[in-house]
Amino acid sequence: MLKPRILVTSAAGHTGTPVALQLLARGFPVRAFVRQQDERSKLLQKAGAEIFVGNLFDFRDLQHAMVGVKRAYHCPPFGDNLLQNTMLFALAAEDAKLEVVALMSQWNPHPTHPSNITREHWLTNQIYRWMPSVDVIHINPGLFAFTYMLGLPAIAHFGMLMAPFGNGRNAPPSNEDIAHVVSEVLHNPSKHIGKSYRPTGPKLLSSFEIADILGKVLNRRVIYKNIPFKNFSKAALALGFPISELAHLRHYADELKGGAFEIGGVTDHVLEVTGTAPETFETTAKRYMQQPHLISKDLKFGTKTQAFRFLAKMILTPPADLIKWESEKGYPKLKAPLLAHQSAEWRTTASRQELNLLFNT
Repeated sequence: MLKPRILVTSAAGHTGTPVALQLLARGFPVRAFVRQQDERSKLLQKAGAEIFVGNLFDFRDLQHAMVGVKRAYHCPPFGDNLLQNTMLFALAAEDAKLEVVALMSQWNPHPTHPSNITREHWLTNQIYRWMPSVDVIHINPGLFAFTYMLGLPAIAHFGMLMAPFGNGRNAPPSNEDIAHVVSEVLHNPSKHIGKSYRPTGPKLLSSFEIADILGKVLNRRVIYKNIPFKNFSKAALALGFPISELAHLRHYADELKGGAFEIGGVTDHVLEVTGTAPETFETTAKRYMQQPHLISKDLKFGTKTQAFRFLAKMILTPPADLIKWESEKGYPKLKAPLLAHQSAEWRTTASRQELNLLFNT
């Protein structure tokens, strides 16, 4: 029997690539939706994927990408107009009469979150449940493991893990474990329809414990230093991260410090769905340090001299005025927004390891 064709969006991204590769390994025909042809798309094509170059905000491209497709993994672009993209995708999925969509979301969405993108994730999660004929499976991980290694040159050369995460704990999942969950639910979706899964690592870890693990992997002492988000943003801007991502990341950093990612503890969703226990942070760190492109396509260890040059660049980089930037973007503002852990409603659902949905069943 021929296996159904599966569409993977953001196929060159952190979860899209391993999802596509895992589905190909299972014998599924995969159409990989990418923004452009590059080394990442060539890797997917070499593995057997059909490459579709298009714009996720162009309804015509979405329609064309879904011709002959039965199932899909949709990972919306993390940025402005996320709601527009996810609604366009839902309409195209209905038009194409897809069987099922695995939808990437977040752990922390709720209706009064200060992040416009996170509120749009919450809206998307509600509306996708209203789709008349396409079934939906929600994937809602917390803070990914790779985020702790974005400052890899400073970690490797100076033994410093610098981040604005306070003493908060998280059970960071690897891209690959998240992908295992996605590929499994698309392989055999019937028993997963309507469910939400929050893949986590096997243990709650503080940033101090993360630093110790990174030190073990690098065979050197690594110290965690809690820094103000302002300083963190300078480093991120120097690395080329867009202001749009920083504007939302500052809220997630506050949630990590406030314990949001500890609520609900460690889930067994990776084991439950895939039959395999999630990998340890040490295992993930070893792989990512051997292959820094898994953290970021432009990230390299570099030399110590290059690390010093980057440090100088960071010092000279002015911090972003995120409040002004949001105001200029015209984002809707709430009178009294609440971070995830400040919302009693969100805490109730999170403690049950459930996504924050209206009429949750």
